[in-house]
Amino acid sequence: MTTTFVLIPGVACGSWHWHLLAAELRARGHEVVSVDLPCEDDAAGLGEYADAVVAAVAGRRRLTLVAHSFAGFTAPLVCARVPVDLLVLLAAMVPLPGEAPDEWWAATGHPDAQVRRAGRAAQRAGGGTGAEGTPEAAVPGSAADPFFQDLPPDLAAEAAVRWRRQSETPAARPWPMAAWPAVATRFLLCRQDRLFPAPFLRAVAAERLGVVPDEMAGGHFPMLSRPGELADRLEGYGRAAAAG
Repeated sequence: MTTTFVLIPGVACGSWHWHLLAAELRARGHEVVSVDLPCEDDAAGLGEYADAVVAAVAGRRRLTLVAHSFAGFTAPLVCARVPVDLLVLLAAMVPLPGEAPDEWWAATGHPDAQVRRAGRAAQRAGGGTGAEGTPEAAVPGSAADPFFQDLPPDLAAEAAVRWRRQSETPAARPWPMAAWPAVATRFLLCRQDRLFPAPFLRAVAAERLGVVPDEMAGGHFPMLSRPGELADRLEGYGRAAAAG
């Protein structure tokens, strides 16, 4: 039976940020659901984000959720509501019960507040051009860009233009689950990730999930920089899960 890959975006992102990976997976014969979350809606919290995913997968089976970055807070809520074969955490945040996303950074000991500030600046600036007064981090694909530093310039610029407005509502509300869901979970980090450095995510995965993460080359958006390699990884996870 065909696997349905459910692609759940992180902060300020949408289905476009998955489009290269989605095309790769469809070319290999898989079903793909690329979800747009209500991130611009100030009334929407994590529960509403999960509602959007549940609605998008209605009637589908053999689900593999791929949760990028902030979606580590959303995907487990989905697993508690619909049958999921596999959850793949891609450069993702891992919450604890009752922890709000805003609290996660300090609670996990994220090592670089400067990179966090650079990320906010990049998202606010959208397709910054490097003009005077524009932070280097807001120049898509620059060495200081915490998101797209490993993308070709044209693709980096397009990715930045595609940022959406992100409400602060979901970041302020506690994660409502009492425990991690009982679903097979894999963690994949990116060794050149500037937002979530590899040593940091290794520690988060070990401390919060008790797992050693898998690793691949690339920055924070491997679905854009290495879609073929990422598709290989996802297919491999699916085969391993099916084999038990």
